[in-house]
Amino acid sequence: MSAVPVPQLHYRPMRATDLQEVARLEKTLYEFPWSLGNFRDSLNAGYDCWVACEGETVIGYAVLMIALDEAHLLNIAIASASQRRGTGRAFLKKILGVAKAAGCLIVYLEVRPSNVAARHLYRTSGFQQIAIRPNYYPSVAGREDALFLGLTLR
Repeated sequence: MSAVPVPQLHYRPMRATDLQEVARLEKTLYEFPWSLGNFRDSLNAGYDCWVACEGETVIGYAVLMIALDEAHLLNIAIASASQRRGTGRAFLKKILGVAKAAGCLIVYLEVRPSNVAARHLYRTSGFQQIAIRPNYYPSVAGREDALFLGLTLR
């Protein structure tokens, strides 16, 4: 009996041809997703936009805005079917490496308090809470605060 090989995870810069798939994936993950235009604008603005792929399939994406020696991780996500197996942690590590290679000393991000899995990932990756941004995110109940986190790169 032969085993079916598992596609290797690899990363590459996001291309305009990825935008439809990235926006589709975003809609499957969030009640209040970024629009196709949000991703297109980020790519056109020159933000560091990346995709995580298994084989040729896009299973994740990240948008990183770099300004001088700081980076702001605006969006990062992994397809539901690829979660809980280290894929998100590996992709976050890749994106932090992109920030470090660009000369960034710190990376910031916001996360919903209700996103327990993401909060755990960020905490165990070394992020520290800096502040709370009140009523930052839209939610079914109206608005939800954001936890503002930072990680000093070494």
